[in-house]
Amino acid sequence: MDAKQLHILQHSLGLDQYGRGEPYRNHFVTGEGSKDHADCMALVELGFMTVRSGSALSGGDDIFRVTDAGRAAVIANSPEPPKISRSKQRYLDYLEADCSMSFIDWLKWKTRHRAETRQC
Repeated sequence: MDAKQLHILQHSLGLDQYGRGEPYRNHFVTGEGSKDHADCMALVELGFMTVRSGSALSGGDDIFRVTDAGRAAVIANSPEPPKISRSKQRYLDYLEADCSMSFIDWLKWKTRHRAETRQC
């Protein structure tokens, strides 16, 4: 499997380029003559996808689904994510908190909260 085919499998499942995330879909729609159709058919030959003929719902394009073997291939072939510095991870944690505080106020709150938890 090449990098483009791995990307198709990851995209079909709704995962990022490192295979991370919670799969929230399982389909890829493409038709003959498109740039991805040949790769999808190769994935079907490898047993990583199944294919159904298109319908009105898919605009006539084929519908591909990832098999259990395809899910295992995504896990086995996805690259490791790059290392993130402590400061960048702290900022990502702030963004994930989705609070109404500024970053500096969130850092101060986090420091106080950590100190209070240690005292208990």
